[in-house]
Amino acid sequence: MDFGLVLQTDPPASAVVELMRRAERNGFRYGWTFDSAVLWQEPFVIYSQILANTEKLTVGPMVTNPGTRTWEVTASTFATLNDMYGNRTVCGIGRGDSAMRVAGRAPNTLARLGEAMDVIRDLAEGREAEVGGVPLRIPWINDGKLPVWMAAYGPKALALTGQKADGFILQLADPYLTESMVTAVRTAASDAGRDPDAITICVAAPAYVGDDLTHARNQCRWFGGMVGNHVADLVSRYGEHSTAVPEALTSYIKARDGYDYSHHGRAGNPSADFVPDDIVDRFCLLGPASAHIEKLMALREVGVDQFALYAMHDAKETTIDAYGSEIIPPLTR
Repeated sequence: MDFGLVLQTDPPASAVVELMRRAERNGFRYGWTFDSAVLWQEPFVIYSQILANTEKLTVGPMVTNPGTRTWEVTASTFATLNDMYGNRTVCGIGRGDSAMRVAGRAPNTLARLGEAMDVIRDLAEGREAEVGGVPLRIPWINDGKLPVWMAAYGPKALALTGQKADGFILQLADPYLTESMVTAVRTAASDAGRDPDAITICVAAPAYVGDDLTHARNQCRWFGGMVGNHVADLVSRYGEHSTAVPEALTSYIKARDGYDYSHHGRAGNPSADFVPDDIVDRFCLLGPASAHIEKLMALREVGVDQFALYAMHDAKETTIDAYGSEIIPPLTR
């Protein structure tokens, strides 16, 4: 199993770079950041510094979207980083939640997302692609490589992931839901004539190492609020009791009452007060190192290739170090 660190690009950027350096020293192989232009600093600028200050870390957004940048700009940006640092990027992409909504726009459609994934990958790897009816090719790219990993929850998004993506990003760490969604992605890949085992499975969730579960839950409760935005979309689209979406994912948002993006992804987010303890426990990794190892082994058993650790809490350094010393070694032997 691989491990990634997920951060917000809060200033100063030097702190983000140093945490990524710390992660690499502790055995993490991926460095991810949020991508929401209004809420945080521009991640692609910071990726250049992360890549320059690490040796092997692969970096990328968790996640970008096809609406806040034109597709040829996104492709060229990834390709430039790859040319400078040796194909060490990955494009995590989704419909766009905070990035689009904070700017007053709705998330992108799945049709637009599917088209964008193909175009961005083709352009970033030096192939011709059509953008707005115009055939384009970036002429200076040689031996470019850009895996495109899609974030998804709902049945149509999971199907699209299986049909087009190189990787699947699932932002929760519930083994039961993970197994169900991984199966849906791989079934869609097989139905599309693709090798289902070639799709990398990445589970992303907060992890907090320590014995004070009450404090850890309060530090990570924001995550249930963030996931709740996507779940609310699913309930709106499919209905509260639809068989298309598992009740194990949707039932907890009944007490949800709107969302304030000014606290997005932050410990103490008041918009996440509705999230019960059992959801925090199911969606996140909490407790002593042994509890993390046990849950990660269960996730690995259902096909997870990478765990990406959200570190938006008050124990970033100690959690990264605990993973490096106690958790990553038994999972990567």
